[in-house]
Amino acid sequence: MALLYIKSVHIIFVVSWFAGLFYIVRLFIYHTEAEDRPEAERRILQMQFVLMEKKLWNIITTPAMILTVLSGLTMLWVQPAYLSQTWMWVKISMVAGLLLYHFYCQKIVLELRQSHFRFNSFQLRIWNEVATLFLVAIVFIVELQNALNWIWGVLGLFVFAMVLMVAIRLYRKAREKKPA
Repeated sequence: MALLYIKSVHIIFVVSWFAGLFYIVRLFIYHTEAEDRPEAERRILQMQFVLMEKKLWNIITTPAMILTVLSGLTMLWVQPAYLSQTWMWVKISMVAGLLLYHFYCQKIVLELRQSHFRFNSFQLRIWNEVATLFLVAIVFIVELQNALNWIWGVLGLFVFAMVLMVAIRLYRKAREKKPA
């Protein structure tokens, strides 16, 4: 019974973590696009984006990441048999990749705070979809577990990534045609 409560808490914090990751990169996009605004407007917008990014990162996203990892480790402590299953190691490797993504986003937060714009909005839109790929992969791994044929799973993930890339490019073209 305790495992079900821990899983529930884990899912709640996973959802919160992903919500923070999805929104922070949207803020990066808006923050970067504010660079093209007139001086007075740019200064106000960027100060606001720095504040929003700081609060989202420090109050929601990072605490949710920490609690996701802690609840996940607690599940493994309560149910160590999970560690003997291949799907769990694949999931753990995906979570490790997601942690790297998280900390790279933190680097971007700190860079934007210093008005260092390394990426343009198109590059950040692509970066935003990396979290989507992690989400899709992790959900399928957890739900299908050992029933997942890894070849078809990887192929499906690549097809999904290609569809996302095409959608981003179509969105970019539509934005470029739209008058400012």
